[in-house]
Amino acid sequence: MSKKNLPEPMAATQKLQQDLATLKLSYCLQEYAALASQANQQQWEHTQFLQCLMTGEVQALQDRRTQRRLDSAKFPVRKTLDQFDWQWPESLNELQVKHLFRFGFIQEKANVIFLGSVGLGKTHLSIALGYQACLQGYSVLFSSAVEIINALTAAHALGRLKSELAKYLKPQLLIVDELGYLPIDKTGADLLFQVISGRYERGSLVISTNKAFADWTAIFNHDASLTSAVLDRLLHYAEVIQIAGKSYRMRGKVDT
Repeated sequence: MSKKNLPEPMAATQKLQQDLATLKLSYCLQEYAALASQANQQQWEHTQFLQCLMTGEVQALQDRRTQRRLDSAKFPVRKTLDQFDWQWPESLNELQVKHLFRFGFIQEKANVIFLGSVGLGKTHLSIALGYQACLQGYSVLFSSAVEIINALTAAHALGRLKSELAKYLKPQLLIVDELGYLPIDKTGADLLFQVISGRYERGSLVISTNKAFADWTAIFNHDASLTSAVLDRLLHYAEVIQIAGKSYRMRGKVDT
């Protein structure tokens, strides 16, 4: 292109902004002018300027993807491992828990079960694990067991069970909180079994429960056959984290 055919600087700037907006390169659109000024002052090569822009754009893209994963996970609150009080439980294998944060169990499509009485941090650890998994690029969904059953029951009544069930089968990690805290009728037990069975060897589960495995028939409507099938699938590839002690939420409120 000859010099006489080059667009005027103002027109070129406007066209560049339009093109960047069309391509949805938001970082480049916001930062190219400041980086161009820096490049001019420091006499960067053109490739260095371009690389700096692209590096920023890639990071911005990764940040947006991470935020979408966090939003989709539907955590009730944000919890991290650093916030956990390791001194409170009377019994908890800290090394075992921290090993989970390498996420080998997700890669192996295995399960994790946090087992202990109320107020010992099972939900905290579950959320922290899911939160860090999101940061590492895994898709995650958090829900209580009762919320899953209610959603599936409503979908079944409307003839949308298959699509609703897919929501719980798709994520690489599904966190099922508070299993066993409330009774489940036969329909609910059957629906929850479909989630567990559907994820078997296809995706990981993290489950928090206050019931020992010997008491799980009470969770699943006293159906011994169904309970056996659930435990068979859950425990085939699973790591069980047992936590013992007194409720953290009741500290200072009851006699010790």
